[in-house]
Amino acid sequence: MKPAPAAVPMSTVPKTAASEISGARLVDLQDNVEKVFRGKPRVVRLTLACLLAKGHLLLEDVPGVGKTTLALALARSMGLGFQRIQFTSDLLPSDIVGVTVFAQARGEFEFKPGPIFNNVILADEINRTTPRTQSALLEAMSDGRVSVEDRTWDLPDPFLVIATQNPLEHHGTYPLPESQLDRFLMRLSIGYPGKSVERSIVMNRGAGAPVDSLKPVLEPDEFAALQAKVDDVRIDESIVDYLMAIIDESRTDSRIRIGVSTRGALALSRVSRAYALVQGRDFVIPDDVRDLLLPVLSHRIALGNTAAGGDRALAESVIEDLATRVPVPK
Repeated sequence: MKPAPAAVPMSTVPKTAASEISGARLVDLQDNVEKVFRGKPRVVRLTLACLLAKGHLLLEDVPGVGKTTLALALARSMGLGFQRIQFTSDLLPSDIVGVTVFAQARGEFEFKPGPIFNNVILADEINRTTPRTQSALLEAMSDGRVSVEDRTWDLPDPFLVIATQNPLEHHGTYPLPESQLDRFLMRLSIGYPGKSVERSIVMNRGAGAPVDSLKPVLEPDEFAALQAKVDDVRIDESIVDYLMAIIDESRTDSRIRIGVSTRGALALSRVSRAYALVQGRDFVIPDDVRDLLLPVLSHRIALGNTAAGGDRALAESVIEDLATRVPVPK
């Protein structure tokens, strides 16, 4: 039985390669994505930081604002494999991870990898499938591998899941529980583009999708080296104390039933380094942490009797309030 194909793991990329790649390469990458995903530079920066930090992204937004375009543009710009999976109520775990079948010609069983064996996965409307199928995806996100029967298969590296869900439609959906929401490094909303940008998109859109003509500006091993470079970004102890003070506030505030976990604290620290790198620095500043509080922490708290991330606007308001109580380091 042959193993499923997988990209070269990042552990094989030498540390020296990371130092040789200029921050200009990330600028090239961002500019390339923004050729087709226009008017949302902050969303692009945050998504790049999420991928650099080896995390996964949850997009909560209405249909038609560019979620698929963003995911596909990222994959095309780095020469990575891309797969969109439409989640439905009848989707099975085997439809995602793959299945073992008997090859009669060879007289043996072989593994047929599922669509998850790609670098960038768009998990569309993840809340429309059953908890069992959700768990299969989220286990793969957490472990970077899947288990089928008695065998374990490594997933490609890099590996990013961009999951989407419509916050306005709840009929026939299965909300993600707290433990599974915590698997997502960030939760973002794209929103509508500005009027001038949207007008330009309408005026210039031809018969084909612009993303189809997008060319790679980075090789997969170059991006792997940039991911390794995140470890070299410096974060001062005073900034660690700052973010930990905010985390601690989430655990003592009377409005919050479940505060931010240790995984959430680690996520905020790691993505702060990645966010600094995206902005061309090799050190973290307090503004990096401040900019990331809502996308990294708001879905990791539960207010009163609601589930984690249940009332997004209120959760973000509470996180903003917590941040005002903690002095910003100079």
